[in-house]
Amino acid sequence: MAKKSKKSTAQATLVESFAEEKKEKKKSSKDLIEVEEIDVSAPVLVKSAESVDGEKSNKKKVVVKGILAGEKVITEASDEAREFYNQSRFGILSESGKVELSLLEGFYLMEKGKLSVKSDSGKKLTYETLLKKSREAEPNFWIRYCVFKDIRNRGYIIKTALKFGADFRVYDRGVKPGEDHARWIVYPVHEGDTLTWYEFAAKNRVAHSTKKKLLIGIVDDEGDVTYYEIRWMRP
Repeated sequence: MAKKSKKSTAQATLVESFAEEKKEKKKSSKDLIEVEEIDVSAPVLVKSAESVDGEKSNKKKVVVKGILAGEKVITEASDEAREFYNQSRFGILSESGKVELSLLEGFYLMEKGKLSVKSDSGKKLTYETLLKKSREAEPNFWIRYCVFKDIRNRGYIIKTALKFGADFRVYDRGVKPGEDHARWIVYPVHEGDTLTWYEFAAKNRVAHSTKKKLLIGIVDDEGDVTYYEIRWMRP
């Protein structure tokens, strides 16, 4: 799939065609799929006035310590670590008071300067080393991380959605898991990848069956993300 500036004439025609279908028409028994490019300046995906992370500039910056354990990062049992979960729902809070972070979450917090990570042998890991280990564990890590990071930076809580058959689920602004259902399920895709119509329709059926909206996050070579919202419609 190509980024916006490189779309083929066929792709552009497809998007325009589906956009026109949003106009009111007489009902028919045939379903269509509507594709809409999301303008990131619109209210759907915009930065919130106050980040979900809850960080305030007047607070002294505290770096939480963590250990890489397989495909997880386990934090220390501290109040600052628990705030990752309490404020922004990063990871899973264990009975021991530690927070179990995914590689995506650990890498994000490390990049933000909120977390330092060591190996199980006690060696401090650099940004590059953790990225390398994460890519070895998850071949599609970087594409998924670009989408994860972009949505988190916009003030939304994003979690895995394996039980829905998707990469991520995203909650509306100000909503935390457990308070309400996720609004979107998200599939990250590199702009050079291709999807068959069968794969495309299957993803939309998953979203429709779980009563969520489907977002396709297309990542270009610079790591920028363009979002398309896809949904069933009746003309």
